[in-house]
Amino acid sequence: MAVFTKLLKEDIENFISDYTIGDLESFEEIVDGIENSNFKIFCNNQPYILTIFEKRVTEEELPFFVNLKNFLNKNNFKCPKAIVDKNGKTLKKIKNKTAVIISFLEGKSIEKPNSEMCKEVGKMVANLHNLTVNFDEKRPNSLDLKDWKNIYKKCLNKKSEEYNETIYLLKSEIDYLEDYWPNNIPCGVIHADLFRDNIFFKNEKISGVIDFYFSCYYFYVYDIAIVINDWCFSENGRRFHKRNCMTILDEYQKLRKLSDLEKVSLNILLRAAAVRILCTRLHDHIFHPPNAIVVRKDPFEYFNILKWHQQNDIFE
Repeated sequence: MAVFTKLLKEDIENFISDYTIGDLESFEEIVDGIENSNFKIFCNNQPYILTIFEKRVTEEELPFFVNLKNFLNKNNFKCPKAIVDKNGKTLKKIKNKTAVIISFLEGKSIEKPNSEMCKEVGKMVANLHNLTVNFDEKRPNSLDLKDWKNIYKKCLNKKSEEYNETIYLLKSEIDYLEDYWPNNIPCGVIHADLFRDNIFFKNEKISGVIDFYFSCYYFYVYDIAIVINDWCFSENGRRFHKRNCMTILDEYQKLRKLSDLEKVSLNILLRAAAVRILCTRLHDHIFHPPNAIVVRKDPFEYFNILKWHQQNDIFE
């Protein structure tokens, strides 16, 4: 979460006037995250999240995200649900941008996950994949290999000494992935952004999953790769925690068995998932909006993770 669009109290009061959530008591900006503007608002002693969509998603894609979260919520998957206004609408305009109010989830994200938390994550990801088999909407992945290539080229045009090694690594790795890209592995609707800051815990149990705005129809095992890269590395991407990794995979497979082809493809997709984050973080460092209130994440963490995967196999 982040803030790219500034709001005044009267802006939010006007926006929520079409809802039945009560009067605005207070609000605060949420600076974590990198994609959309987010505010925690309080109405009648009840917290909600107001999200303004800023980039990397189109107007036409937004109903998919709302419908997915509501579908999962109805199936007892712990995630926010969109709040409807008096006219039954969930998506509305504020400052000429589309916005949504969603329910607030209790709990907090974890910096250093333990084995029990990794068990929870493995089960949650498998449960998500099993549930979305019955979700009848699809959205293509708007951040796949061809998109990373475009982001890399944009960064290349603005390269500096600071990023030379990273640019070179991305070029060689994208070439490698184009040659060895997996095919014919199972696909379904995935979250595609299951970082630690998007999974909340309470008493070491998952209390909710947020930020579904990268969700798409794509390889199931790509979702797992994103999880492993974030949950199983520390020391800025230099140390791999194999126990956490195997725990996540073992718990996942208790609910959804990976095919042999998925297992073979996992090491490639771990490299692919690292490239995606390295590309987007590098882009956001180079093209940082000057007035945005956002905590930029270190691209070099994923430089280190990608280098590790180039030299290692998680199963060895």
